[in-house]
Amino acid sequence: MDTPNRRRFLQLGAVALAAPFAARLAIPAAQAQTLPKLPADHPQGKALAYIDDASKTTHASFKPGSNCLNCQFYTAANQGCTLFAGFSVEPKGWCAAWAKKA
Repeated sequence: MDTPNRRRFLQLGAVALAAPFAARLAIPAAQAQTLPKLPADHPQGKALAYIDDASKTTHASFKPGSNCLNCQFYTAANQGCTLFAGFSVEPKGWCAAWAKKA
């Protein structure tokens, strides 16, 4: 014999089990925001001697092997840099603020 309370309990249980799956389908996956490339005339970029290709720099503080990809300020997900907020930088780029990633 199926009582109304038991029937209601089973219905709510089925909804509760299905809810996480339905929510996952309804909410799109978060993706890294695409940032515009850092312009060559950007004041902060000029001040820090940013260059798109570290192998082409002649800056006195450049250390061989250093580039944006191994810098602590670089974010690989969107090629962003905390020093150049809102812009992307080249992974093989370099600037005078380079600091080795921990």
